[in-house]
Amino acid sequence: MTQLAVFLLLSVFAVLLISGVPIGITMVLAALVSIMPFIPLESSIFIATQKMFAGLDSFALIALPFFIFAGNMMNRSGVADKLIDFSKLLVGFIPGGLALTNIMGNMVFGAISGSAIASATAMGTTLTNAQRREGYDPAFAAATNIASAPTGMLIPPSGLFIILSLVSGTSISSLFMAGYLPGILMGLSCMVVAVYYAKKNGYPVTKFPGIKNAIRITLEAIPVLSLVIIVMGGILSGVFTATEASAVASLYAIILAVAYRNTSFQDFWAVVIDTVRGSVPVLFMISASGIMSWSFAFTGIPDLVKDFLGGIPNPLLVMLVINIMLLVIGTFMDATPAVLIFTPILLPVAASIGVDPIHFGVIMVFNLSIGIITPPVGTLLFAGSAVAGVPVEQVIKRLIPYFAALFAILMLVTYVPSISLALPKMFGLM
Repeated sequence: MTQLAVFLLLSVFAVLLISGVPIGITMVLAALVSIMPFIPLESSIFIATQKMFAGLDSFALIALPFFIFAGNMMNRSGVADKLIDFSKLLVGFIPGGLALTNIMGNMVFGAISGSAIASATAMGTTLTNAQRREGYDPAFAAATNIASAPTGMLIPPSGLFIILSLVSGTSISSLFMAGYLPGILMGLSCMVVAVYYAKKNGYPVTKFPGIKNAIRITLEAIPVLSLVIIVMGGILSGVFTATEASAVASLYAIILAVAYRNTSFQDFWAVVIDTVRGSVPVLFMISASGIMSWSFAFTGIPDLVKDFLGGIPNPLLVMLVINIMLLVIGTFMDATPAVLIFTPILLPVAASIGVDPIHFGVIMVFNLSIGIITPPVGTLLFAGSAVAGVPVEQVIKRLIPYFAALFAILMLVTYVPSISLALPKMFGLM
């Protein structure tokens, strides 16, 4: 029975995914087909419906649309330009200043928006053209933007950590704090590559704008940067929970948009529509993951994976194999469905060899953040290339040094748990 159920689940899932069926529908149909030979049709449909509704029965999920709304509102209100100016002020004096500005901007804007693609689009639209004018290689400019955009998936508030918390049963606040240092290290590794390439090719630094302009740029950026401080400060001080923080972030984003006076009612309505369009597919996938997780347990797939990895004698090798698996998964599957599908399978294996669930969550998100910039699927790779107007083939060549740097940091984060766990422990979250 188990072998037939596993075969049906994996084969139907693969066929539907390759055929272009939306991932949420693929998860539901594959799960149904795998259990129908052993459970009557009416019971199968009843179980699927029950598990799908149970998958959405979580108060923490409210945070997802609120954070998406806050990011969309900040993006619509012209925040990107202010962050670019501020980033240029901080790192523009270093060789390859515009490339470093791009990386710094992605780190900050990605943390605010929670979306790697939104960050790459906002930063790339302005900075790629600016780098062209300064004589930068367009493929290098695009690669820099693409490689650094996923930092926002680790630096909180991160929507992916909210989903991971729901699937794994871990604390959202702990995951948020655990993502800071790995996210910063990811950005710094990109900066090292950019500086090396800039020095090698003689790219210029950015001129200092003068004291008065520097003060003005800083003052304009403070309200934007305050969003992260308010959200994380409120969570850590106990003023509000991580879920309530999402509503606070949305309210603050609205106030900021009104204060900047460049957002009309039509813009506000467009943000609401974009939020619904961005939230519904994710929520449906979360719902579908309920029946998918149940079918995994029914078919015994977690036990098969555990037995396979349990045959590896060294825990260090087990984590290396898990990293390789996640990197491969990330190359053909978006981060959200990957978290929903594979967390219930891999987390128990990691826990069995002593890996903390919070640490594993960071490892998983780090892997998948590399996956979205990796061919053949790599949604961010194609989006960033399109924004820059550079063929994907040219961008991939310039991405190779970034891949090497990101993989090195991934190994560091994997085998030095304190990088992820130091801040949660410092603030008493674990």
